[in-house]
Amino acid sequence: MKLSEVIFDPDAKTARLQAIEQEILKPNFWNDNESAQRLLKERTSLKSDLTLWKNLKAEVEDAKGYLELAQEENDEETLREISAKVTRVEQDVQAAEFRRMLGGENDPNNAIVSIHAGAGGTEAQDWSDMLLRMYLRWSERKGFQTEIIDYLPGEEAGVKSVTFTVNGDYAYGYLKAESGIHRLVRISPFDAGKRRHTSFASLFVYPEIEEDIVVEINEDDLRVDTFRSSGAGGQHVNKTDSAVRITHLPTGIVVQCQNERSQHKNRATAMKVLKARLYELKQKEQEEKMEQFHSTKKDIAWGSQIRSYVLQPYRLAKDHRTNLEIGNVDGVLDGDLDPFIEAYLMQKSN
Repeated sequence: MKLSEVIFDPDAKTARLQAIEQEILKPNFWNDNESAQRLLKERTSLKSDLTLWKNLKAEVEDAKGYLELAQEENDEETLREISAKVTRVEQDVQAAEFRRMLGGENDPNNAIVSIHAGAGGTEAQDWSDMLLRMYLRWSERKGFQTEIIDYLPGEEAGVKSVTFTVNGDYAYGYLKAESGIHRLVRISPFDAGKRRHTSFASLFVYPEIEEDIVVEINEDDLRVDTFRSSGAGGQHVNKTDSAVRITHLPTGIVVQCQNERSQHKNRATAMKVLKARLYELKQKEQEEKMEQFHSTKKDIAWGSQIRSYVLQPYRLAKDHRTNLEIGNVDGVLDGDLDPFIEAYLMQKSN
């Protein structure tokens, strides 16, 4: 059996798709709206996988035919083109194999990402801003759409905290691998003595919850405050008088949004973030992993980092969970994060 057949399992997916189609034809299909929506979503995913499988299979067959013809005619240019085509197909197959690992319930969802500067003042806040740029660049490379919904700038430079959404297929599935403490070692641009500094920032990722998932929120459990936006303006956030902060009193979770000029829209966005965080909390409780969940929120300091980015005295980005090391730390900081994400998810799946 070929690797691609193992990855796609077209026979099983075709059989499952046919079974779903039969369910959809039943007159009582829409009696349970939640179940119906789940099946429709699964059908879309199956159709996408099977279409990709058919396209890749056709490309491989075409490449075989051209290869035989090129070998007969000793056509080097065609051979180079076929080699490039095979490389692209291999990359597509690898991407499909990687996506197979994203089988969590919320992996296909959009993501909500929060970055917080650790202790260290301007140094840590500048590092948080560098991380923000890194993840926005990564999202851009993946073709994802991003929107900053809350931005608290540092006093001198950088950002104290920022929350943004990442919209795209499997955004949460990818970015959940990045949740944790990130450490930077460099010669400080803010130190007149040019000494080496270590800075920390935390990053936490939550799945954006779909509208058909019920998360009960009692209005009496909420404290809603409005305030004037204090964002950086420009590409980050509009300055408005309608920023909204919501505190969920039973859990102490605080969310806020200041991106829109409309207080109503800011409240709706903040409620979406709160819903996502409460949903994840609920999931953790159901899985009896609350202790593990809280343990990930360690002090933003020594000994708790998931990854180090060293710019001085040598240049290296190292993930402490997988031990993957990349010497091109500038490329990593420019958004080349897939090797780290893939290594972590591979480790988790194994």
